[in-house]
Amino acid sequence: MLRIPTGGAPKSGTAGSAGSAGRLVSIGTVLTLLRDEFPEVTISKIRFLEAEGLVEPRRTPSGYRKFSTEDVERLARILRLQRDHYLPLKVIREQLDALARGEQIRIPAPTANGDCVDPASPSAVYGEVGRERAAPARVGRAELLAAAEVDEAQLAEWESYGLIGEAPDGGFDAEAVTVARLVADLGRFGLEPRHLRAMKAAADREAGLVEQVVAPLRRHRNPQTRAHAEATLKELAGLSVRLHEALVQTALGVRPR
Repeated sequence: MLRIPTGGAPKSGTAGSAGSAGRLVSIGTVLTLLRDEFPEVTISKIRFLEAEGLVEPRRTPSGYRKFSTEDVERLARILRLQRDHYLPLKVIREQLDALARGEQIRIPAPTANGDCVDPASPSAVYGEVGRERAAPARVGRAELLAAAEVDEAQLAEWESYGLIGEAPDGGFDAEAVTVARLVADLGRFGLEPRHLRAMKAAADREAGLVEQVVAPLRRHRNPQTRAHAEATLKELAGLSVRLHEALVQTALGVRPR
């Protein structure tokens, strides 16, 4: 369970630490608390969830967002439902409303037409984190459309610009689902796929640079060295993402609020 630290600067991995339900923290602190479990989460994502009415942080007289422990826990639940069960925001909102009413609810699974029905197994009860199903290795086209809340025409356009694509043996992996959601979020602000080609090209260049660093390790005969290459790859990818975010925020003069 995520808890807001009682004092000092927040640190990564604060899950389970002592906290005060009455203490309020900034959106930057919320990002730090969530990022160990959700490394892809961004301040823009949190703001979008607020705009959709899924979380309602308090506001200071000067307009700064302040989040309580309950707000952070709610955000974590929303992100888990998106990541592990690919639920649309509309369904997530219904789940949270039912939970607030004290109802016992089950995780619905998306069907081929994007609707949701109760799963055959009752093991995935909302809030029982230890029983949550592992994220599937691949999802089909219908599940991806439901997760990103878009239609077939939009997905086809993304594919035509190279922003997303099926795996060689079919289906979409977890990263493709994340990309789809982010492209959909940006689209709500008027950014079209043609505007995002430069981002895709920059990402490809960053990936090539990281590959150059780990390539010698991957070719090594020692299995431990090859395993270290994969760990290094993940670490460099995470650092690249955070550097990219920091550079964009610096260029725009944006600071966490």
